Amino acid sequence: MTVRRTLPQRTRSLIGAWCFVDHYGPDDVSVTGGMDVAPHPHTGLQTVSWLFSGEIEHRDSLGSHAMVRPGELNLMTGGHGISHTEVSTPATTELHGVQLWVALPDADRHADRDFQHYAPEPVTVDGARIQVFLGELAGSASPVRTFTPLLGAELVLAPRAHVTLTVDPAFEHGLLVDRGTVSLTGTPLAQAELGYAPPGRDTLTLINDTDAPARVILLGGPPFGEEIIMWWNFIARSTEEIVEARRDWMEGDGRRFGEVTGYDGDPLPAPELPNVPLKLRGNRH
Repeated sequence: MTVRRTLPQRTRSLIGAWCFVDHYGPDDVSVTGGMDVAPHPHTGLQTVSWLFSGEIEHRDSLGSHAMVRPGELNLMTGGHGISHTEVSTPATTELHGVQLWVALPDADRHADRDFQHYAPEPVTVDGARIQVFLGELAGSASPVRTFTPLLGAELVLAPRAHVTLTVDPAFEHGLLVDRGTVSLTGTPLAQAELGYAPPGRDTLTLINDTDAPARVILLGGPPFGEEIIMWWNFIARSTEEIVEARRDWMEGDGRRFGEVTGYDGDPLPAPELPNVPLKLRGNRH
């Protein structure tokens, strides 16, 4: 699959608590084979799945069995430990979407496993069709629980649209352009680029200065304020915690990660750890 990792980057590890942004596709699954991710673990985070096209079957060790479809949010809380699978369905011809992670704050990073599904109703503001899947924007609010204040929304901008959005000045924001070219507060962003706006703004202006619709993902939250270690599918605060999580997964600790039923295949093995301590990462302010 075609995957573009737009966060973390060398100079920025997080936007709010958003710590990972993978932007994938569009891919013809008859050529690529689609998505088939065997059982794998997560700790210390929430996964956010959002599709533009295609369909993905989700199974996890909480017992959740759900489909990820365009315009519908699937959010899974890993906490102390969870495992899951993601497989594109036979109904999929083109697979295209984003996979996002949210770092859990220290006080909540061992939270219980959880799974939430939500299909936001679109709202229209000044030539923008908006679906708010986390947080609040343009009078629309998501009921989905997060552990820090967050914003997550898909916006489709009409041709030549100039949209000014009221936002929380305590938030920093990131804008991922999926389709088209969009200006964020005066900075042009091409397709697959991620723009950044620091805290202190109470409005954001998005401009689609072309004759075709543009599509973006807007993310936000207050600066996270904690350093994290992110290795493979784990988020922790020390190398020792990562070593422990890897060992528990490789030893098949069902008490920690549970078991995914309904998937025909073996779990993914964890890669080997490096022979040096893992580094804490935060933002350079």
